Amino acid sequence: MVVRIELTDDETDRLFHALAAATRRDILRRTLEHEQSVSALATAYDMSFAGVQKHVAVLEAAGLIVKRAEGRERLVRADPTMIARARALLAAYEDLWRTRIDQLDELLAEPTSPSTTQGE
Repeated sequence: MVVRIELTDDETDRLFHALAAATRRDILRRTLEHEQSVSALATAYDMSFAGVQKHVAVLEAAGLIVKRAEGRERLVRADPTMIARARALLAAYEDLWRTRIDQLDELLAEPTSPSTTQGE
């Protein structure tokens, strides 16, 4: 099985939007541990069931969680494939910035040329 690592701009936008809220990050953490029903998740937060459903929908749209029906319940689990893709994206950003910082360090470490004296 081949796993696509790179994310499109739209996928990246949805990913960062989904991770921008503390509640969604907590839902993601809880569903990494084990699959949970949306109802069970809702009991953990001081908000309406509909509010939790909206958070779950944002995470699902970002591909970070997978929702499935089992009878009348909707079960939610984190998608490790998308989490790996997100980790690869962040690692690429880290590599980019480390390279830029290294280049800046090299530039700053270069000896400066002697300045010409005034009046020459």
